[in-house]
Amino acid sequence: MSINKETLEKIAHLARLEFDEKSEEKMLKDMNNMLSFVEKLQELDTENVEPLQAMSFEINQLREDKVKEHLPREKGLKNAPKKDNEFFRVPKVIE
Repeated sequence: MSINKETLEKIAHLARLEFDEKSEEKMLKDMNNMLSFVEKLQELDTENVEPLQAMSFEINQLREDKVKEHLPREKGLKNAPKKDNEFFRVPKVIE
């Protein structure tokens, strides 16, 4: 399997990426190299290999949740570049 220029442009559009023609060629080469690597991995016999649940046996040290004083809304919005009375205003990202 390989990625052609049309597929790369579709992926770039979905990921909101823009690049010039030189970068496009490099990206195309890099993505095809990644796919080649994955194809190589698929050649491995994993019949008797147990699936991993985690990459290490370390145990997370979790702290107990404690209720603390919260930041007042006015103070939180004080330096926001765009805001209304209650919320931060951000650009729309979903079409």
